[in-house]
Amino acid sequence: MLRKIIIRLAVIIFLSPIVCADESYSNFKKYSLTETTFKLEKIAQDLKFPWALTFLDKNNLLVTEKNGGLFKINIENGEKKKIKHNIQHLPYLGGHQGGLLDTYFNSDDNFVYFTYSHKFNKDSDLSSTAIARGKLANNAIINLQVLLIAKPPLPSKKHFGSRISIKDDILFASFGERNKGMIAQDPSLHPGSIIRIKTNGSIPKDNPKFTGKDSWLPEIYTIGVRNPQGITISPHNKKIIFSNHGPRGGDHIGEVEAGANYGWKDVAWGGTEYSFLSIGDKPFKEKYKKPLKTWVPSMAISSIQFYQGNTFPEWQGDLIISSLSGQSLIRLDFEDNQILGEEIIFKNKIGRIRDFEINKEGDIFLISDSPKSSLWKLTKNK
Repeated sequence: MLRKIIIRLAVIIFLSPIVCADESYSNFKKYSLTETTFKLEKIAQDLKFPWALTFLDKNNLLVTEKNGGLFKINIENGEKKKIKHNIQHLPYLGGHQGGLLDTYFNSDDNFVYFTYSHKFNKDSDLSSTAIARGKLANNAIINLQVLLIAKPPLPSKKHFGSRISIKDDILFASFGERNKGMIAQDPSLHPGSIIRIKTNGSIPKDNPKFTGKDSWLPEIYTIGVRNPQGITISPHNKKIIFSNHGPRGGDHIGEVEAGANYGWKDVAWGGTEYSFLSIGDKPFKEKYKKPLKTWVPSMAISSIQFYQGNTFPEWQGDLIISSLSGQSLIRLDFEDNQILGEEIIFKNKIGRIRDFEINKEGDIFLISDSPKSSLWKLTKNK
């Protein structure tokens, strides 16, 4: 028995890439705690596996739950109102991923946008990441329009992604590779890509399909991603920045770029299989776009947003990152569009942080991935 264990350890050591010696990797466990003082308070409770937040107006947030729950929460008094909808999402029963995912209120057109794991019918186990939009009226989502359903439908209940960001009338959304690995290298299929469509669902004529990438689906903008659960717009250069789960290590942030390929699953950005076996023969390759920052070990990176507001003026323009397995809120110090430092704002206080939103004042509202979750507010400790 001991001999088998020794042989297995030798195989793991031999086949796993040596990642700790590479200075391009960052270890979030070594970050220092912030010296900024703050107050963390509970605003509302009794949320079951919430997934996303979006501000409807100054006082009200919309919150999705993976099992289909949709609530409007008043941040002044914590009052919750259930919002009816008929989004055809995969039921979340625990033990897998998927369900009702991101939500984004676009004040330019007054539509509420959603990503979700689309359930095709009750007798099928097939599902896809999908995008829809509707109007909020009388505590219900009405006039629901399905904008895109990823092809092909798959039986996997993992790695749906998925976040939304809107820039002018262009919608970017991240689609996970559904735990199918090299499918992310096939631009004729949606899984493992970041898509770019107009907010009405039509296709921009400057997408890669129309500028030399003939084999690409018309919606696809960037490929080679694994499970992207954060996306935002940089105030520094107006580029779209996304976050991506690596496997065991290899979490990263990167720029969404027309025709770019981040390499999954030919490369794993320093990560390994959960069995500790290696992925590919190199952590990065020159033919693929390289992330802006990569983490080993994995923090299970989730939502990201650049800080703008007056509550914490010392954070202005910095990237805030939430972590699931690391149970942390992290700040990357951005100066002149470069990352000059990192710190942990807090850790191990509210559990696995799934999403957060920053209001116009600069207060941060957070939810955790838990069957008994709450809405939290991070503000200045006066």
